[in-house]
Amino acid sequence: MLKLFVNSLELTIDAQKGVISSFKLGKRTIYNESTPIFVIRFRDLNGDSVYTDSTKAHKVITGEDYIEFGCFEGLDKDIIARVRVSTLDMDFLAWYISVENVPSSYAVEWVEFPKACLPSLVDNCEHGGKILLPYREGVLISDENKFTRYEPEYPSSGAHLTFPNTICSQFMAYLFDEIGLYIGAHDPKRGLKCVDFYPQNDGISMQMRLFSGCGYGEGYSMDFPVIWGVCRGNWRSAADIYRTWFEKNLPPKAVSVFQNTSLPQWYKGSPLIVTYPVRGIHDMDTMEPNSLFPYTNALPIIDEIKSKTKAQIMALLMHWEGTAPWAPPYVWPPYGGEALLNEFKDALHKSDNLLGVYCSGFGYTLRSTIVESYNCEERIKQENVLSGVCHSPQNKPELGITCCPYQRYGYDLCPTSQRGREILDGAYAPLFKSGVDYAQILDQNHGGGQYLCYARHHNHPPMPGEWMTSNMQKLLASWQAKAPTMLFGCETAAAEPFIGNLLLSDNRYELNYRCGVPVPVYAYLYHEYVRNFMGNQVGCPFDTKVDTLRYRLAYSFSIGDLMTLTLSPLGGFMTHWGTGDFENCPDTELTLTFIKNMTKFYNSKSKKYLYGGRMSQNFQAECESVEIPKLNGDSCYLPRVLISSWEEEQGKTAYVIVNPENYALSVKIEGQSYECPALDAILVVK
Repeated sequence: MLKLFVNSLELTIDAQKGVISSFKLGKRTIYNESTPIFVIRFRDLNGDSVYTDSTKAHKVITGEDYIEFGCFEGLDKDIIARVRVSTLDMDFLAWYISVENVPSSYAVEWVEFPKACLPSLVDNCEHGGKILLPYREGVLISDENKFTRYEPEYPSSGAHLTFPNTICSQFMAYLFDEIGLYIGAHDPKRGLKCVDFYPQNDGISMQMRLFSGCGYGEGYSMDFPVIWGVCRGNWRSAADIYRTWFEKNLPPKAVSVFQNTSLPQWYKGSPLIVTYPVRGIHDMDTMEPNSLFPYTNALPIIDEIKSKTKAQIMALLMHWEGTAPWAPPYVWPPYGGEALLNEFKDALHKSDNLLGVYCSGFGYTLRSTIVESYNCEERIKQENVLSGVCHSPQNKPELGITCCPYQRYGYDLCPTSQRGREILDGAYAPLFKSGVDYAQILDQNHGGGQYLCYARHHNHPPMPGEWMTSNMQKLLASWQAKAPTMLFGCETAAAEPFIGNLLLSDNRYELNYRCGVPVPVYAYLYHEYVRNFMGNQVGCPFDTKVDTLRYRLAYSFSIGDLMTLTLSPLGGFMTHWGTGDFENCPDTELTLTFIKNMTKFYNSKSKKYLYGGRMSQNFQAECESVEIPKLNGDSCYLPRVLISSWEEEQGKTAYVIVNPENYALSVKIEGQSYECPALDAILVVK
């Protein structure tokens, strides 16, 4: 038996059985059942999965600072897994594992390590807590049954809980009211991981899956620790542990916005994103030109919005591609031709406005399902495209595009392969020269990550791993060099390794109401280095019969993100993109008044906090709540007033208090009462 104790965390490892046999956190015995210390998945030469775990070892040797597992059932007897666990600064446990003597007929694909099974979250379980996941913006989950998980397998899905992808950071936490367990991978290379949880018997298994990036016959050895530690029972205390590590181990090109000399002047302001399609009125519509095409048709509307809000406008176009909407990688020439887009761009710039476009990442479209004439079957054959697409574990190119299949189907490009890189560079080269201010170039590549590829002839190992992160960093840096005046972004905000490359992305926080309660982990960790906007809100779970747009604008503004409006070609604003409800639209005048007030508040009072500010610690606040119904029949009960706390560059701190309602509201913070005017905000310097 190996007993370990650090800072209210106590556990016992039964080495001979290969399990953690007891687990205490403070006064709580939180261990649910005996669980293997690790699980390993190998791939054989046929690409088939072969599993083993620590309970299947027939030979166990315990050393002074390690446990060695060998002679696994059904595997080559020479394979060894060596586990090391030690204390770090007397506050944390640092876990390491290596897999050695791997025969040439096998490759280590991933290791899940260390494993822990904790109490169920569900409401009828009196012993359960909440899970903090850095999923999208960040979410607190109190019921595992409301969370849909997708095993990360080939072909990739946009819904995988992998880092760097929809998971922005390499940590998670299990939180009780008074204490919590922090689990973090402190990996400066930021390789591919699955950071997730799943029900197991009557409990929850916390999943830290480490992809190896190995070749056949190669051993795997962690060169970073997985850290377990104790935090207080709130999400910020867990995020603080990770933030301390992160700030000492910044990813490439991640610098404070105040030190980033490449940023355009408009980035420092509070431009309003105005997004809309130029064909159809939603994604599944007939893709005929709408009232906002030609592009200049939108200028009177943009001018009116600018006049009423006093905000600089970025027109962010959807369905603008001359090929087919959301049908990557080919987007150029623009629908209607370059001349029409250039006329629009020049007019925007003349009025001190901006132009942005959506692009759809690394998919390779075989056929569009919304523009039937768009078909690349012959091009794929003639241009050797399949050599550059992601391959399965069986080393075969298979149809992918599990993300948004109702828009297109086809393959996923591997940008690490020579052919895949050539295709992407060629497809986007005209865009880089276009003078467009912003491209969400990796829309549908969540977080900026690439897709799983197991090809044995590409310029990468056959198993997914850290090479995917380093390749994306190099690719994005090369695109930045080719388009130095254009900013790039992705869907779901840039994951940590790419925050220096993808400097403006959509952060649709409201999607996390589908599974829990959003919390601004992303802003808390990264706002000093990167900005986001609130996105077109597609998939918003709120009932469209209730006007929630101002509330969503207020939340995004309060955490430092740019506000966004979605125009309807039928007139007015959509409640969010993708809705079929055009009868229940947001109140135009109240919305524009609110945006006007927020823009003025940013420029006159809060800029030094909300631009590059550092989100600060917990505070106690009291105010009225509002019931917001969701499309599934549930409701959210949320504070009517949005409050955030910030530290500016010189160290001064303040509360930002935002009121999206059309009447004044009072709020109490740390026992002090404040009144916030209707459709406005106040700054309270501490």
